[in-house]
Order: sequence, then C-alpha cells, then structure tokens
Amino acid sequence: MIIQTINLTKRYGKLVALDNLHLNIEEGECFGYIGPNGAGKTTTIRILATLLQPTWGEARVCGHVVGYESRKIRPLIGYVPDFFGAYEDMVVQEYLEFFAAAYNITGRKRDQIVGDVLELTDLSYKRDALVDSLSRGMKQRLSIARVLLHDPKVLFLDEPASGLDPRARIEIRALLKELHRMGKTILISSHILPELADLCTSIGIIERGEMRFKGSVTEALRRARVGSVVHVKTPDDLERARQAIINLPGVQTAEVRDSMVVASLESDTGDFSFIAQAMLAQSLRIHEIKQEEINLETAFMRLTQGIVQ
Repeated sequence: MIIQTINLTKRYGKLVALDNLHLNIEEGECFGYIGPNGAGKTTTIRILATLLQPTWGEARVCGHVVGYESRKIRPLIGYVPDFFGAYEDMVVQEYLEFFAAAYNITGRKRDQIVGDVLELTDLSYKRDALVDSLSRGMKQRLSIARVLLHDPKVLFLDEPASGLDPRARIEIRALLKELHRMGKTILISSHILPELADLCTSIGIIERGEMRFKGSVTEALRRARVGSVVHVKTPDDLERARQAIINLPGVQTAEVRDSMVVASLESDTGDFSFIAQAMLAQSLRIHEIKQEEINLETAFMRLTQGIVQ
C-alpha cells in the first residue's frame, strides 16, 4: 500500500476538517479525489505531502509515517498546489535549475534532467521565457515539471485544472495520462468530474471530512443509478405521448422537455418495450427511445448530500 491513512483526523478548534478518514491507494493507481468545497480534500493532500500535522490518526506514504518520518517521505513525492508559487521574475530554465539544485542535482546531470522535463511537459520552446509571461496552463505544466525533477514515486495534485481553458485542460490531462503510463502513483483532486472519469483508475468521494465512497468509476455509477430515465422522441403530439406514458405502471413522472418526453421509471430493467407498445396503441410514432446515461457528475450528486463545512 503506497498511501494509507488510519483514523486520520484534523481539527481546527471546533471545526473538523477530516473525521477518522480511512484511505488506501495501491502503487500505480491514479486516484481521483472528489468532494465539495470544504470537504477536506486539500487538508488530506497537505497532510500526505508533510505540510500539515494531523490532530490524531496516522498517514503513511511509501511505508513511512507522516510526522515521524517526513524527511524520508519528501524525496519520494511531488506536490502541485492549485495555484502557482513565486519566482515569477526567473526564466523557465533558470527556475527549474534552481529547484534541481535544491535536490542536489548538479552539473551535466542537471542539464539533462531539466531538458527532459521540459520536453515531457512540452515547454522546451519556452525555456528562455519569463515565468511571469506564461499563461495559466503553461504555469501549471511548469509546476508539474518542477516536481518531476527528482523523479518522485508519488504525485499529489490539488485541482491542477482549476481556472484553465478547455485546450489547457486537455493538455494537462494528456500529461497526467503519460505520467500514469510511466508508473507514477497519482492522487488528484478536481471539480472537473468528466475528466476524472477518463483519467482515474479509482475515485474517492469525500464530504464533511468523511469518505462516502471509494472504488472504481464503474462502481460509483452503478451505486448512483436509482430507477431509470428514458427519453422518447416522436413526430406526433408530445402532450398525447406524455399522457400515454404517464398512466403506465412503473412510471413515476413524465414531462415534455426539449421536444421529447422524458419519463422517470421506478426500476432499471432496460426494457422499454411497454412504452413503445402503449404509444403504438395510441397511434403515436416513435423516432427514438433511449435511456439517459448516468455520468460521474450525477453519481457525485447522488452519493453526497451537498453538505459542506
């Protein structure tokens, strides 16, 4: 187990940021950490990155205990906060050389490593640009380049796509996929849920400092599915179609929305032939009938109660 927390708790006076959190992440996982603002995501990441001490409980990274063995943990991890840090008056290469020197990487080895991370993060053409002149997306890529200099086993990324435009988000996601392919263990918190579904091998949903769900994206979607929502498209009178559907056994609601009838069913059998039969009995034609997909955003809303600190 490369990351493990046992009864991890963090209090700020009467405020409970983390409440007996249990978290296990295997080596090589890309773990998506999801929760509303104030749920405890950043607090968890800062404790694992040895920047905060827990009130009680235990956190381990690569087998080392946070607090007692933090000096052994730090060379093994890379932490990317949600906003870029200081040193914006440096040029990109100078910025990376400065941090490489902090890890005692010197001489030709430093030149080679800096060149490698610039290429990996697609910033080679910006090596002589001022950090302050970079876009938000480029600064995030530079921040990731900085934490890769010492080749860490584990990466902690706190909202790395926050405030980025769509193209920059795609570039960050592609970079993270490549890092995961290279064998890095990644813990990433994000509010951009569709991107986590595409990127992560497993997810955890946290609310009010408590873990509500941990497992695969597929399992989260399965648990979030309650009943079924069906979209029916007809070229005929929509109100007549709605009336034909609403009176059927097992149909909870039916309403006209976006030029179709949207019906909520009590069960999730996947068999909608009874709807088609009822419409045909009323001489109503069917152009399309399909089940509404449950995505990660829907799962998040159903597996949490929207409660924040």
